[in-house]
Amino acid sequence: MAVIDVAGFVADIKSQAIDHGFHVHDERHFVETYSLRQLWEVDLHPEEACSGPIDLHLSLDVDPRALLGFEDEIIKIDDVDADPPTGFSFPLLFTWTLPPLPAPPDLLVLATELAGIGGIELPLEVSAIDSFPSVTDAPERSLSIVARMSVDLADVYLNNDASVSNSLERCKHVSLFLLERAEAWLDE
Repeated sequence: MAVIDVAGFVADIKSQAIDHGFHVHDERHFVETYSLRQLWEVDLHPEEACSGPIDLHLSLDVDPRALLGFEDEIIKIDDVDADPPTGFSFPLLFTWTLPPLPAPPDLLVLATELAGIGGIELPLEVSAIDSFPSVTDAPERSLSIVARMSVDLADVYLNNDASVSNSLERCKHVSLFLLERAEAWLDE
C-alpha cells in the first residue's frame, strides 16, 4: 500500500488551480516502465485567457527512489504522532508559453518585472527562442517562463498544501501580468 497518493495530490493541485481562477484543460500521466518514474502534466490557463495567448503547463516529476525512500522511513516510525521524515521531495515546474511575438519585450526588463511578482518564493526564469521559418524570413521570437519548486513529501503526507496554494496564487498574478502585456507584444 502506498503511503502517498500521488494521483490524489495531483487532483488536489487541479482543484486548487480552479480555486485560484484557472481553467484546467488537459491532464497526462506517463509511467516509465523500466524505472517506474512518473510524470504528471496538467495544462491550464487563467479564466481571462480562454482565447489565448497564455498557456500554463504544470509538471510533477515523481522519482520512485524518493517515494520509496520516504515510505521506508515512514514504516520505521513507531510513534503515530511523530513528524514525517524530511529531505524527500518532488520537483514541480510551472511553464508559461506564448506564441511567436512580432514585437517581443526586452528580456532583462521582463525578467526584472516578473521577479517582483514571483518574489523569492517563486523565482522565474525567462527565456526566448528565435526561429527562422525560412532563410529569407525575419526571426520569430517565442517566450518561455519557468518556475521551479520542490514539493516536500512530508507536506504531501500531512496534506499540507499551503506552499502549492501560495505558488498557484503567484502563478495567477504572473499569468495576468503576461496577459496584460501580450496584446502589445502580439501587435505587428
